[in-house]
Amino acid sequence: MLILLTNPQPIPNKTLGFIINPIAGMGGAVGLKGTDGQQTLKQAQALGATPIATKRAQTFLTELLTAKPYLKLVVGAANMGETQAKKLGYTCQVIGETKPKTTPEDTQTIAKAILKAGVDLLVYCGGDGTTRDIQKAIGMTLPVLGVPTGVKMHSALFATSPQAAARVVIEYLWSGLPLQEAEVMDIDEQAFRDNHLSAKLYGYMLSPFEPHLIQGNKMESPITENEVENQAAIALYVIEEMQPDILYVVGPGTTTRTVADLLNQKKTLLGVDIYLDKQLVAQDVNEKQILTHINNKPAKILITPIGGQGFIFGRGNQQISPQIIRQVGINNIFVIATKSKLAKLKHLRVDTGDPKLDDAFRQSGIRVIVDYKTTQHMPIE
Repeated sequence: MLILLTNPQPIPNKTLGFIINPIAGMGGAVGLKGTDGQQTLKQAQALGATPIATKRAQTFLTELLTAKPYLKLVVGAANMGETQAKKLGYTCQVIGETKPKTTPEDTQTIAKAILKAGVDLLVYCGGDGTTRDIQKAIGMTLPVLGVPTGVKMHSALFATSPQAAARVVIEYLWSGLPLQEAEVMDIDEQAFRDNHLSAKLYGYMLSPFEPHLIQGNKMESPITENEVENQAAIALYVIEEMQPDILYVVGPGTTTRTVADLLNQKKTLLGVDIYLDKQLVAQDVNEKQILTHINNKPAKILITPIGGQGFIFGRGNQQISPQIIRQVGINNIFVIATKSKLAKLKHLRVDTGDPKLDDAFRQSGIRVIVDYKTTQHMPIE
């Protein structure tokens, strides 16, 4: 962001479109694996879900404050952008009407109006569902960037964090970044909740290209004989290292599921489960349930990174919240990944929603079990 403070040339004014999907991500901590549809939203609220999109939007806009004198925002009304932008003193043009409940149609209407208003870039806070709504509205006519706020973020338009999104905006608007055709991906949420991952390509949108700050799309693990053997070797080592009277909070993924398979225990492929003395004690748990189980008890966390993206926290496992991570302790987190998955990653990533916790991970890096009695240290970005 120093570019705006040190550039000796006059700084041109820019216009930024900005939309918040206020319900995005609410299903994560409560274990619903998404928040698409009014019924799912009601279920999330009944489970105690609280909005997170406005908080992450505020983080993004705060990080962007250096650019405020040179920036006009075209925003959705009320909690779809206006409230957060005005709270931080941005110059705003407001699109749409104040509504107690927002819908995908509201997102599409605002996106179309922002396009007509003539902006240099459209930034949205949401997940894959929001991405699809915006893609329906504007197609490839305007560059777009996502602030990661949802539960499922398979699309290739999301920055790695709200802070990274602000850096991309400034670099794109005032330094110049190339554009790429980025994939718009989404999954069938109901199938996802039933442990079946069904992802689909819905199209493309233009997005700034900055591979260090934008996550890319999720890549599935290959099913090969070597991969299966590697997963089994990792699982065998993990099982040998499991200690009695310690709770193991096990995140989603095929590699973590192999551990349960070798224990002859059930594992939700896309959820979080808890094991004690090599036995399943709680299945597909949410944040509150995890906290109840680990209260005043020794616990460890076992996770695997997302293929292609490298996230170990903040994508698809929001049930394991910052409060849980702090209570368990970074030293009691075990990451497992096959050699082929790790070979495609230069570093791992975290986006817990707690900047201080994320910095603690970055300072220490983390060891990854990659084979039987074999580990590899990985930096965290």
